Amino acid sequence: MRLQPADIDAIKAAAAETFGADAVVRLFGSRVDDTLRGGDIDLHVETDPVTDEWHARDAFLDRLFTQIERQKVDVVITQRGGTPRGFERIAYRDGIVL
Repeated sequence: MRLQPADIDAIKAAAAETFGADAVVRLFGSRVDDTLRGGDIDLHVETDPVTDEWHARDAFLDRLFTQIERQKVDVVITQRGGTPRGFERIAYRDGIVL
């Protein structure tokens, strides 16, 4: 996994503040492969239903970027208990829980 411990801590803290302490965050995509270089940070957040998913995503990124360097971060939000779609299935299959 190609994330620094401080980045992992920042991601987990921003997710807890935004989505609640029971949110589950997974890293998926190219950053889970130690043999690759570069790439954006692909995150999957599994949470209880949120009122406004877009607002929650923006709030999460705002909180995150106060703690880490601004970079390309993609966030997929899944409401707990829902049927996984597209990238959600990939995150469940290949992702690493932070």
